[in-house]
Amino acid sequence: MTGWAVRSRWSGAVLASTLLVGLLGGCTAASKRDGSGDGRPSGAAVPAYGRTDVNPQPRSRLREGGTLTLPLYRWPAQFNVHHVDGASDEMSAISGMLEPRLFARDAKGVPHPVPDYLRSAAVTATTPRTVVTYRLHPEARWSDGTPLGWRDFAAQWQALGRGDDRYRIADPSGYEDIASVRPGADDHEVRVTFEEPFADWQRLFTPLYPAAAFGTPGRFNQGWQDGTPVTAGPFRIGERDVTARTLTLVPDPAWWGTRPRLDRVVFRTLDPTAAVHAFLNKEIDAVNAAAADVYERLRDARDTDIRTGSAWDQIQVVLNGAAGPLRDPEVRRAVLRAIDRQALADVAGEGLPVGVPLLGNHFFMTNQPGYTDHSAGSGYDPEEAARILDRRGWRRDGADGVRSKDGRPLRLRFVVSQSTNRLGLDLSQLIQQMLRQAGFDVRIEKVPADDYGPQYLNRGNFDLVISRYIGLSYPSDLHAFYRPTDGEQIYANYGRISSPRLDALLREAGRTLDEGRRTRLYSQADALIWELAHDVLLYQRPQVLAVREGLANYGVPGLGDIDFGAVGWER
Repeated sequence: MTGWAVRSRWSGAVLASTLLVGLLGGCTAASKRDGSGDGRPSGAAVPAYGRTDVNPQPRSRLREGGTLTLPLYRWPAQFNVHHVDGASDEMSAISGMLEPRLFARDAKGVPHPVPDYLRSAAVTATTPRTVVTYRLHPEARWSDGTPLGWRDFAAQWQALGRGDDRYRIADPSGYEDIASVRPGADDHEVRVTFEEPFADWQRLFTPLYPAAAFGTPGRFNQGWQDGTPVTAGPFRIGERDVTARTLTLVPDPAWWGTRPRLDRVVFRTLDPTAAVHAFLNKEIDAVNAAAADVYERLRDARDTDIRTGSAWDQIQVVLNGAAGPLRDPEVRRAVLRAIDRQALADVAGEGLPVGVPLLGNHFFMTNQPGYTDHSAGSGYDPEEAARILDRRGWRRDGADGVRSKDGRPLRLRFVVSQSTNRLGLDLSQLIQQMLRQAGFDVRIEKVPADDYGPQYLNRGNFDLVISRYIGLSYPSDLHAFYRPTDGEQIYANYGRISSPRLDALLREAGRTLDEGRRTRLYSQADALIWELAHDVLLYQRPQVLAVREGLANYGVPGLGDIDFGAVGWER
């Protein structure tokens, strides 16, 4: 949700982020409308599929050097994005500057090999098994001097795909379909053989981590806390100031590719309100403006360029199905029926220059091929919510209107981060009011921003949270959100809600090479997610970014990735 993290890839599923809704911005009063799921945009039109707004400029028009300063909304502690505690959009963007990114996506989400790492990568056999052969750049080396090679691929597969619960992984999908990783014709070739085909194979091994610092559970889990022991990117960490909570990246002199234009990229940890002030004071160079009050303040600010677009970016309410009243799927369905999703989308879209459409599909955005709305039967219907709760034995007995059952009140903990700003809090309070009308007693609990992920979200220490997932244009990335959990191995299924049928559909979709059939399988899976009342899917968040005038090759890249090596200041 940060203004700068417009490229969450979620390696493997670097599960784009379970970052909180805290960076959404401000709002105005909600309007009440039927939230039955018509997908109609709120306010302005939704940007076209694949549209970018990055001020593209050739290297020759950029000045040499300069500093780019960007906000962080959570101090990074786990630099391994494949670890469940490192799966955030901030860490995904940072890791893409420090570690090998084998593929980058264009504006329409199509992956292409990154030539600084790959000479080529292709499916070289389909029978009896699928084989992908990677031809590595011969000069690509880790910061310890070791060339990139097949052992790095093998270590990442062993950690993520072999079912070893000692590795606290974010997502095994794709890796678990691999049968072997072996050297190819020479030291610069890697052959990955799949037990089953995997349609989105390009998303694997991005980012790639070194075998030397990844090959044991201890190195995987603890070796990347508070820093990066080994890197192989255009940048390296120059300074990590825990007191000032700033992270400075500088060009790596050992980088074999084209040197970045910038002298440094500085990340400052700020809460959203402070970030807006910092931008206006020219202390940072970009900030999220996807909120009416912030957009109003920034759109006419001096030396400011507003860049807009539409990415893979969804907002949802995560429901905890492992404990408390929401263990009952019928009670979860009552929550869906009690929340006016359209009213919330209207709040988020009020006063913005781009539309905020209601979402009815967990895998595809409204302006993306494959989108089908499956929310019928889960729309706003407070009378149906009341009937469901009556049938489940939750009765209104007291004067306060809160339902109870067997002497227990129908109480839910709505956990939000202390960094959540005005829109996040307003949406939380509106949801609280909507659920109160149905008889729920919802308590909003603010928790420290740095604890929100590891201590609350990952541990299921909540009943409700609002989360944002960004950059998941590979549909198989979403599998981790719906996998059956096993003890502490939750992948990214923070609400612990799944079913064998759903898991089987997603496995089959991930292994299906025919695009039409694959889309139909994801469509079936999406319908089942709504039936399970896995979450309350809200809307497609627009990209509205305030950027310092003259900043080139940075902004809203559609469904693509920002190349920080090309970012710079115009002459």
